Amino acid sequence: MNDELRAEILRRFYGGASFRGIARAVQVDRKTVSRVVATHQTQRNEAHSAVVAPVVRPSLLDPYRQQIDDLVGRYPDLTAVRLHEELVARGFKGGYTIVRERLRTLRPKPVLEPVVRFETAPGVQAQMDYSPYDIDFTAEGRRRVHAFSYILGYSRRRYLSFVDSYNFTTTIREHVRAFEHLSGVATVCLYDSMKVVVLRWEGEQPVYNPRFLAFCFHYGFRPWACKRRRPRTKGKVEEPFKLVVSNLLNGRTFTSREDLNTFTREVWLPGVDLRPHRTTGRPPLELWEQERAHLLPLPAHPYDTAEVFYRAVGPEWHIPYRENFYSVPWNRIGQWLPVRATETELIVYGSDVREIARHVLAPPGLGVKRTLAEHAPGADEPRRYALLCERFAELGADGPAFLEGLVRHRRYGKEEAHRVLALLGTYERKDLTEALARAARFRAFSLVAIERILAAQARPREPLAELSTEAKDHIPAALREESVPPRSGAEYLHLHDEDHDHGQEDS
Repeated sequence: MNDELRAEILRRFYGGASFRGIARAVQVDRKTVSRVVATHQTQRNEAHSAVVAPVVRPSLLDPYRQQIDDLVGRYPDLTAVRLHEELVARGFKGGYTIVRERLRTLRPKPVLEPVVRFETAPGVQAQMDYSPYDIDFTAEGRRRVHAFSYILGYSRRRYLSFVDSYNFTTTIREHVRAFEHLSGVATVCLYDSMKVVVLRWEGEQPVYNPRFLAFCFHYGFRPWACKRRRPRTKGKVEEPFKLVVSNLLNGRTFTSREDLNTFTREVWLPGVDLRPHRTTGRPPLELWEQERAHLLPLPAHPYDTAEVFYRAVGPEWHIPYRENFYSVPWNRIGQWLPVRATETELIVYGSDVREIARHVLAPPGLGVKRTLAEHAPGADEPRRYALLCERFAELGADGPAFLEGLVRHRRYGKEEAHRVLALLGTYERKDLTEALARAARFRAFSLVAIERILAAQARPREPLAELSTEAKDHIPAALREESVPPRSGAEYLHLHDEDHDHGQEDS
């Protein structure tokens, strides 16, 4: 069962249809309808965590993704049989069926778009959009903020909030607040082609962001991406932005974005709710009392809107986030750890996804360093060295031998050992293991020796590999798609040989 059919079953169920009626309408078994509804309600009543990443199963076609895109782009009418023949000629070992299914996802059959009326029934439709504003705050100076607006199509009651950015985390967080403000969710919500909602378009068909679809399924509503370059489709949410300029911001000053949001939430929105709407002729709050019973109910637990990403622990056992630094247990130096950032806290997890550190977030960009005393190495020198031995034992059979030689031959050997472990944040574990083995074999016990070996034989991690999706969206496409990978130092060794030969000739 695909996501479209599942969403249609849930839409009809929450609209009041019976299992038998739904099964007849969508042409599936009644038990299937019951199972879909039961599964959805169970998921809605379970606590959601952003830490658990979805499982993505590999496909035999993954190595041929670029070739498939090129062939389909050059020959739009290419059949699945011909595509399979071309892939087999390139070494593909799979069958015809998987190729046919992949081609179907790339070229879905056109579906006739239903005509959407301007006026909709209670609880059927909502519209959401952003609008930028440059505002002179008395305490913060001139800065750009973005107005997040979510409006119910029937009653015209809305939620409005000003945010700093419109990334994925901010968008779903403001959705959750809008749902709570309006005490429910409309069955369908209209959007434009923002990256948070739509990854790309295949002809006239939108390819939705799977992370955003997961959020939609949690609340039971269906996203509807409007056709590109047709802003009039979302006129109910676009038009009120003019009122923001002419009424909310006109003739008023605010100290900060927080001050603006407080006034909007406590004064302006309640006033708008009580004034008759120029189209309906009735106050939005009055119509909302009728619409409220038709909205989808909120789940028992809200969607986890925290940002989740990975960070490498440096030699000073701190991790960076928004130009500030937060401590973790010192024995985690060199590890890549999952991090969860809410609006107020930063929580760090171990490789087993158990919490190991929690900090209050500092304002971004200040260079603040938050350190917890229990994360420091401490005064128990034997214990510190024992933990250091454990970490090097994880780096192969030559790890302990290198550590012993480093401590014996270098004055600050233990400090250098911490910096050697921190190289795991730059290089793969196997590369560091091979470098330790080579250094131990030639008795080159120093941090500099390891760095030179890695520079000559290994390749650093890709610069964009550990970035979140939202962070990559802010990087120009040319840098993402055509970036030059780092080169190994071994590629430059021939220059040394040429210089040596020239020196002999000169002599």
